[in-house]
Amino acid sequence: MSHVTRHSSLSPCPAFIDGEWREISGVEKTPVYNPSRGEIIAEVPACTKEHVDQAVESAAAAFPKWRDTPPVERARLFFRYRQIVEDNFDKICETVSREHGKTLAESRGSTYRGIENIEYACSVPTLLMGDTLENLARGVDCETILQPLGVCVGITPFNFPAMVPMWMFPLALACGNTFVLKPSEKVPLTALLIIELLEKAGLPKGVLNLVPGGRECVDALLTHPKVKALSFVGSSPVAKHVYETGTRHGKRVQANGGAKNYIVVMPDADVKRTVDALSTAAFGCAGERCMAGSTAIAVGKAAERVLPALIEAARAIKVGPTDVATAQPDMGPVITAQHRDRVFSLVESGSKEGAKIIADGRGVKISDAPNGFFMGATIVDQVQDEMTIAREEVFGPVLNVMRMDDLDHAIEAANKSAYGNGAAIFTNSGKAAREFKNRVKAGMVGINIGVPATMAMFPFTGWDESFYGDLHIQGKEGVQFYTQQKVVSTRWFAEGVGDVWKK
Repeated sequence: MSHVTRHSSLSPCPAFIDGEWREISGVEKTPVYNPSRGEIIAEVPACTKEHVDQAVESAAAAFPKWRDTPPVERARLFFRYRQIVEDNFDKICETVSREHGKTLAESRGSTYRGIENIEYACSVPTLLMGDTLENLARGVDCETILQPLGVCVGITPFNFPAMVPMWMFPLALACGNTFVLKPSEKVPLTALLIIELLEKAGLPKGVLNLVPGGRECVDALLTHPKVKALSFVGSSPVAKHVYETGTRHGKRVQANGGAKNYIVVMPDADVKRTVDALSTAAFGCAGERCMAGSTAIAVGKAAERVLPALIEAARAIKVGPTDVATAQPDMGPVITAQHRDRVFSLVESGSKEGAKIIADGRGVKISDAPNGFFMGATIVDQVQDEMTIAREEVFGPVLNVMRMDDLDHAIEAANKSAYGNGAAIFTNSGKAAREFKNRVKAGMVGINIGVPATMAMFPFTGWDESFYGDLHIQGKEGVQFYTQQKVVSTRWFAEGVGDVWKK
C-alpha cells in the first residue's frame, strides 16, 4: 500500500439494525480513503448474510405498524428531517468532500438535490391519493388505493454519497414501506451521518436499517425472501446482475447502470455558453457521474469554433484537494488510485488507436497533496466509435470529441451506444433541436443544457443498458415503484333479506 497512510483516528463504520448502532467484529474490513490525501480515514466491515437477516427481519417486524401510520404522520417525520438536514447541511457537505473528493460547491449542489427528494416525500399524502368513479356500473362505485409493498432495499454507489440514498429511502418510507440501506463501502461516512439525522427526526425502531458490506451483503439482500423491492445505482454489469437476480427471486427491481452521454454541438451554437456547459458536463465531479457529458460530437465547422476555447478552459481548471474549507479548487480527485490508473489507461488506449490527446491532465501534480488521486481535465479529439475509449464508460474527467458532417450522422453515432441515459444538443436552431429530441435514443435530453439530470418530481429515465426495470427512480414512477395498486368495486343494497337495520 505505497504512498498510503492511515489517519491517526479511524472513523468507526457501524451497522444500524433494529434501532441500534452496532460495531461489527470478526469480519473482513475494507479501507475508506480521503482521496485528496491518499489517507485511510475509516474501515468498513463486510457484513454477512447473518447481519442482513437481522436487518431485514427488523424491517419486516416494523412494517405493520409503520404501514398503518397515517401518511400525514409519516410526512411529518420528513418535515422534521428536512429541517435537521438543513441545520447540518455544512457538516454533510464536508463529509461528502472528505470521503469522495467532490469540491464543496459540488457537494452542496448534490446535497440540495437530496433535500429536494425529502421535500417531495413530504407531499406523500397527496401522492398516495387514488382515483374514484361513482356509478362505474349501475349501483357500483370503484376506487383505487395505493398500498406499500413491505421491506424495500437501496444499494447505492460511491459517486453521490448523500443524494442517491435520498433518492430512495425518503419516498420509500413515506409511502409506508420499511427499508434496508446498503451504501457503497467506498463512502459510508455520509450514509451514517444522514441516517443519524433521520434517527434524530424521530425514526421509529426498525423502520430503516443500514448494513455496510460487499458482494455477500448485496447477494443476501437480492435473495432474501422478505425483501419485496430493490433500488440500485451503479455500473451496468452490476445493475444487470441485480436486476436478473432480484427478479428471479420475485422482487421488483429498478437498477440504474452506466452511461455514455453524447453532446452534439451544432455550427450555430453559442461558443461561450457551449464551452462553459461542456466543461461542467465533462469535468464536473471529476467526471464521476452517470450524467457526465463524456462525448462531444462537433458537427461541421463547430469543432473549429468551439475546440480552441474548450482546450483553454480545460487547461485553466484548477485541480486540488477538497478537504479544506478555503481555497477550493475547480476540480477534486477521483475516488481511488486504482480508478485513476484505469482512466489513465483508457486515455492511452485512445492515443494508441489513433485519437489525438489535445488536453492531457495525466501529468498534474499537487505539491501540497502529493499522494492524492488527481487527474486534470483531458480532451481526446478525433475519436472513432470503434475505439475502446468510445465504447467504455470512462467515469473520469475525460471528454471525447468526435466529428460529424451533419446532424443525421451525429444522431446515428449517438444512437449506436449501448447506453441511453442522457443526450444533449447545443444549437440556436429550433428545427435541429426538435429533430434531435425526437430521434435521439436517450431517456433524458437537454437542449442547450449539458447535464439534463431531472429533479425530484420527475423520474430519472435511463434507457437501454443504462437502466434495468420498468419503473424509474424519482417522481410519480418512484411512487408507483414503492406501492402496489388495489382496485375496489363496491355495491350496497338498499333492501333485502338480512337487512338488520329494519328490525
